[in-house]
Amino acid sequence: MILVNVMIVGAVQTWCVAKKDVDDLSLLNALNYACGAGANCKPIQPKAECYYPNTIQSHASYAFDSYYHINNQAYDSCDFGGTGLLIETDPSYRGCRYPSTV
Repeated sequence: MILVNVMIVGAVQTWCVAKKDVDDLSLLNALNYACGAGANCKPIQPKAECYYPNTIQSHASYAFDSYYHINNQAYDSCDFGGTGLLIETDPSYRGCRYPSTV
């Protein structure tokens, strides 16, 4: 038996967002799945900090990332039927902070 020590230095932070080239119906279905499966969707409700821009694309991105983080950033928790995309740039904006591990 061979044991190998692996040290991860400077692991890259990732976020899960909605792909831009996906139709609204597919995004809406995936958004509803994420919110129903435990994502924190309160910030994308009316009058909440991430409600604007009020688009399916924006709301799906927030819900996808929340779901991705509550599932410990497991690679397959950002699929959403092919509508999710992993990125390395924080998508947070103005008063809307996306979930992160930091």
